[in-house]
Amino acid sequence: MRAIRCRGVLFDCDGVLVDSDASVASAWRRWARGLGLDAGMVQRLVHGRRSADTVAMLVPEERRREELARIDRYEVEDAGSVRPVNGALALVESIPVSQWAVVTSGRAELALARLRAARLPFPAVLVSADDVRQGKPDPEGYKLAADSLGLSPGEVVVLEDAPVGIQAARAAGVGAVVGVGDRAVAPGADLVVPDLRPLRWEGDRLEVSEAV
Repeated sequence: MRAIRCRGVLFDCDGVLVDSDASVASAWRRWARGLGLDAGMVQRLVHGRRSADTVAMLVPEERRREELARIDRYEVEDAGSVRPVNGALALVESIPVSQWAVVTSGRAELALARLRAARLPFPAVLVSADDVRQGKPDPEGYKLAADSLGLSPGEVVVLEDAPVGIQAARAAGVGAVVGVGDRAVAPGADLVVPDLRPLRWEGDRLEVSEAV
């Protein structure tokens, strides 16, 4: 058992609270086919990034607004298929609403659609792609979320699944980073858990019963 002292928890959404991998893959494959792009190559770019940033990497500037609207629509249309990550509901329900937030590279509409489909509660603080000038790995989102909870970055723990998200949390100066899932087994996280079942909130700390 390991205890991480903190006053708040910042969750990434996709891959941490909701299992959206199949939905993401379906939407981006559909989008890639429409542009004649290699779907596998596109999917390797998307995890942890804002859709606007991925589109900017692949589409000429004059077509970016149109193509961003298209992938945003596809992702919302596919949101109903997502499921909660194991342990997500129990963990978020145990934390006072004033002490946790969601920081996502997706747009607010998409994050809320996925949380709704997974039957998870909405956070009081949601920092989305709509709220930041720079997406992950820039630390802006995590700094904004901590501030919105009335906390300093050093007082919060971040739960992340993507390397770019772990980089963002580190750059924000958070107290600790817990990686979630296979993608998080990379340099930067303090520890990695397979899902959220090993985590328990105990009022002034996050307890971890197992990690890799």
